Amino acid sequence: MIRVQQELVQALGEVLAELAPEHPTPAVFESPKQAAHGDLACTVAMQLAKPLRRNPRELAAALVEALQRRAAVQRWVQAMEIAGPGFINLRLLPAARQQVVAEVLEAKARFGHQPVRPERVLVEFVSANPTGPLHVGHGRQAALGDAICRLFETQGWQVTREFYYNDAGVQIATLAASTQARIKGLEPDGAGWPDMAYNGDYITEIAADFMACRTVKADDREFTASGDPDDLDSIRQFAVAYLRHEQDLDLRAFGVAFDNYFLESGLYKNGKVEATVQRLSAAGKTFEDGGALWLRSTDYGDDKDRVMRKSDGSYTYFVPDVAYHLDKWARGFAKVINIQGSDHHGTIARVRAGLQAADAGIPADYPDYVLHKMVTVMKGGEEVKISKRAGSYVTLRDLIDWTGRDAVRFFLISRKADTEFVFDVDLALKTSDENPVYYVQYAHARICSVLRQWQAQQAGGAAASADPGAVLAQADLSRLSAPTEATLMLKLAAYPGMLAAAANDLAPHDVSFYLRDLAGAFHTYYAAERFLGEDAELTRARLALLAATAQVLAGGLAVLGVAAPEKM
Repeated sequence: MIRVQQELVQALGEVLAELAPEHPTPAVFESPKQAAHGDLACTVAMQLAKPLRRNPRELAAALVEALQRRAAVQRWVQAMEIAGPGFINLRLLPAARQQVVAEVLEAKARFGHQPVRPERVLVEFVSANPTGPLHVGHGRQAALGDAICRLFETQGWQVTREFYYNDAGVQIATLAASTQARIKGLEPDGAGWPDMAYNGDYITEIAADFMACRTVKADDREFTASGDPDDLDSIRQFAVAYLRHEQDLDLRAFGVAFDNYFLESGLYKNGKVEATVQRLSAAGKTFEDGGALWLRSTDYGDDKDRVMRKSDGSYTYFVPDVAYHLDKWARGFAKVINIQGSDHHGTIARVRAGLQAADAGIPADYPDYVLHKMVTVMKGGEEVKISKRAGSYVTLRDLIDWTGRDAVRFFLISRKADTEFVFDVDLALKTSDENPVYYVQYAHARICSVLRQWQAQQAGGAAASADPGAVLAQADLSRLSAPTEATLMLKLAAYPGMLAAAANDLAPHDVSFYLRDLAGAFHTYYAAERFLGEDAELTRARLALLAATAQVLAGGLAVLGVAAPEKM
C-alpha cells in the first residue's frame, strides 16, 4: 500500500499542477479521523479555495473529476466522495489495502525505514552530574532520548548520542566532602557533618571502597583510590568515577548506550568558555554594570539581560552552555536536540540568545529542546518518595527491579514529555489488557504462537525451520476481505507515516499510541476470525497478515527499546 499511496500522491500532484499552476501546493493524503469516512482524505480543495477564489466544494468536484482520469486512481480507488466544506474522501479497492502485507514481508525489519542520508543529528540526554544514583526523572530522559535517537535512525539520519556532565563544580565538591565525612566516621545530622551533604547509603559504599584502594572503571574514566582520608582530590576523583560507573550499570540495564561523553570542565580547560565571552564582547553584545559582565540577551527576545560573569569573576551557568553549543555547531551538527527537565525552561531563551549574539551563522531556533515534567511513582496505592540507597528519591534501578526494563521504558514514553506522569508499579506488573506494554507484547506473542502451530502442522507435527515470512510471501492476499482484515491492513499501512511524523515532531509517545491501536486491531481480528482452518489458501493469506502484523509490532517496540517476546 506504500506504493499505492506513492502513486496516488503523484497523481494528485499532477492534477494540482494542471488546475493551480500558479499556486504550488503539496500533494498530501491524510488518514480520516473516522474509519467510516474512507481510507484516505484530502483537504487541498479548502486550502486552494481562497487563492483561486473558488467555492471549495466546486473545486473539490473539479479535483475529483481530474483524478478519475488518472491511471493510478483507476487502478486503486473504488470511490471518491466530497464531504463537508470540501473534504475529498477516497475508498480504496481491496487490492490496494492488501499490498501492505507483501510490502511488510518483503522489507521485514526495514519496513517504514528510510534510506541512509548524509544529515547528522546530536541528541544530548540524561547528562546527570555524578553525585548520586540516577533517579526516575533521569529514567524518563533516557527513555525519551533513546527513542528519539531510534526514530531518527529509522529516517536515515546519522545519530550521535551524547552525555554531558560536570566533574568539578559545587555539587562535586559537596560529594567529595560527604564521602570524606563518612570515611572519618561522621554520621548525617551528627557533629561535624557538612552542610548540604549527601546522606544516601551509596556514600557509605563509596567511602568503604575508597579506603580499600579499589579501582573503578566507567565508560569514560578510570581511577584508583589512594586510601588516604585526607586526600580530598583523590576522594573527589574516585567518587566521580565510582558514580559514573554506577550510572553506566543503570543505563546498561536500561538498554541505553552513549557514543560520547563531554565534560563541562573541559570547556574551561581548553579555553572555550573564555573564548566565547571574548567573542560576545567583541561583537558588542555585552556591557558591564555593578562589577559584572552582562549579555544583551533582550536583543534576541529574552525577557531581561543576563549576567555572564559575576563580580567575583566566576561565570554563571549559562555561559558554558553557550560555549558547549558553539562546540556542537563547530563539530558539524546542524541538528541538535536536548532532552532536559522542565526546570531548564528558563535556559532556552538565554542559550539561544548567546548563540545568536556570537554571530556564528546558527539558526535562531538552535538547539531543539524536549522538556519533560516530573514522574510520580505509586506502589500499593501510595506515592513512593524515597529510596534507601539514594536517601531522598526513587531511583531508576528501583523501577527496573520492581517492574522490568520493558515496562519502565514503555511507560515512561507513553505520555507526551510535557505532561506529568504517574508511574503505577502495580499496573506495570498486571498481566491484563489494562497494562499497555503487556497488551502490546501479548499481541506479538499470540501471533508467534499461531505461526508456530501452523509451522508444526506443515511439518507433520515437528517444528519447521523455514522463515514464516518467506513461506507466506506467496499467499493469495485477495482472500483478505473481512472488515477486521481491512482495518488491520490500513493500520499497518499507517506505520511509515507515523514514524516520519513522530521523528519530525520529536514525539516518541506517538509510537506507543500507534502500537496500542495496532494491538487492539489485532486482538479484535483474533476474536473474530479463525486462522488454522480447512481452507489452505485462506489460512495462508491470514497467516501472512499475522506475520506482517508481528513484524510491525516488533519494529515499533524496537523503536521504544522494548522487547517483542515470542512467548508469554
